[in-house]
Amino acid sequence: MSKEDNKRIAKNTFFLYVRMILTIAVNFYAIRVIWKVLGVDDYGIYGLVGGIVATFAFINNAMVASSQRFISFELGRGNTERLNKVFCLSVTVHFMLALAITVLAETGGLWLLNERLNIQQDRMYAANWVFQCSVLAFAVNVISVPYNACIVAHEHMKAYGYFGILEVLLKLAIVFLLIILPFDKLITYSLLILGVTGIMRIIYGVYCRKHFPEARYRFVTDHHLMRDMFSFAGWSFVGNLGFSVRDQGLNIVLNLLFNTALNAVRTISMQIGGTISGFAQNFQMAINPQITKRYASGEIGPMMNLVFAGCRYSVILMMMVVVPFLFATEQVLRLWLDDVAPYTVGFTRLVLVMLLIEAMGNSVTTALQATGRIKWFQIIVSVIMVANIPIAWIWMKLDTDPYVIYYVSILTAVAALLARLVLLKRDVGFRASEFFYRVLVRTALTLILSCVAVYWIRSIFPQSFWGLVLFAIMSVGTMALISFLVGINSGERKIVISYIKNHTGRHS
Repeated sequence: MSKEDNKRIAKNTFFLYVRMILTIAVNFYAIRVIWKVLGVDDYGIYGLVGGIVATFAFINNAMVASSQRFISFELGRGNTERLNKVFCLSVTVHFMLALAITVLAETGGLWLLNERLNIQQDRMYAANWVFQCSVLAFAVNVISVPYNACIVAHEHMKAYGYFGILEVLLKLAIVFLLIILPFDKLITYSLLILGVTGIMRIIYGVYCRKHFPEARYRFVTDHHLMRDMFSFAGWSFVGNLGFSVRDQGLNIVLNLLFNTALNAVRTISMQIGGTISGFAQNFQMAINPQITKRYASGEIGPMMNLVFAGCRYSVILMMMVVVPFLFATEQVLRLWLDDVAPYTVGFTRLVLVMLLIEAMGNSVTTALQATGRIKWFQIIVSVIMVANIPIAWIWMKLDTDPYVIYYVSILTAVAALLARLVLLKRDVGFRASEFFYRVLVRTALTLILSCVAVYWIRSIFPQSFWGLVLFAIMSVGTMALISFLVGINSGERKIVISYIKNHTGRHS
């Protein structure tokens, strides 16, 4: 990576991490309060019913990947006229998509909610309110995609960070309103979340119109470009379908074989995992446009350097939180939630292991999408993800252990990573030994040494609040040192040392 690229990625990552730190703090507080205010059953209903709507996310996620890829690609080529066409076509398609998803949700989703799911009869009225609010919020988010894609592609991460902070503060206000408002808590929460979604949609739209010339909507037709975008989106649709079926299908399997209490536990574990995975996703968001732009300009070598660096850094950043959390999961959850439901600790640990594996494949996915040749990549990954459902169902029929859903998910995450690497090698060309030594060996050694160190640190501090704080600080500091010595290469160490010297006034 060039010095300019390093500075840009570091700067963008900084703004995203400021956003993420505040988001984590507020989210953990909000989840704690909402868990107590709603109760286990209503919390489970919210996760389950919202999951029905989220099942349709695979349709939207396909177009998200398409919009971000084509906007970043045209920025890399410097074609402003085609860039405006991409944006306008994206807006048109997302309006149509929002309408289609609404129709699907109001037919198949509504039938599933009222006819098939295991929900207490006296809460069906509230569940239907949750469903309708979730559908509307989802439709608004779909329409927002081209605008968000512009901000990411232009690498305006400072603005993206500020908007994220604003959204977090609005959601924090929801928590306080939920406590004092006298209405049905589940319905009130759903309506307030819908309101925040609408406000953020307006803010993103106004910012894009002001700062990006291409973000001026006009109805355009370009059959060739539309065909390319829909071809890319079509195969992305196949891949995202697999992830949607895995995530929401497993939730439904739990509901059919057990109850809404386990749905609540899984919702909590997935929310914790989603929040912590932000440590990798924020860096990934900063590096993704550079990977696509490098490919668009024909710089395959620099692109692969970014991919390998992205794989390592994503896992290392995730490890900084995941490893200490794994050794202190039960204590953290008890301090946070007070009343920890059965299976919460185990579910949380397993979902973090799964997300750690998936973090390694994010940069590989971006590189595959940059090439535009994603047909077999999406088909194979989708098949692997969908396989979670029958395997988990059969396994749990033989052994009624709820942990099975995560055992299966971890195995399929490994299989999906291997498939991505094989396909990238085919499409771009790189030696397997490069990935093995530059990514796998370094991250594995960093992980092993970190686990040993954190295990020892955990044994020397008492099981108290301040003991936990000291454990967390010492663990992160030790892991940062291990990552500096083992996880990054000599060139990257020189950049870090130079950066520290420049910002502490110690010039050589």
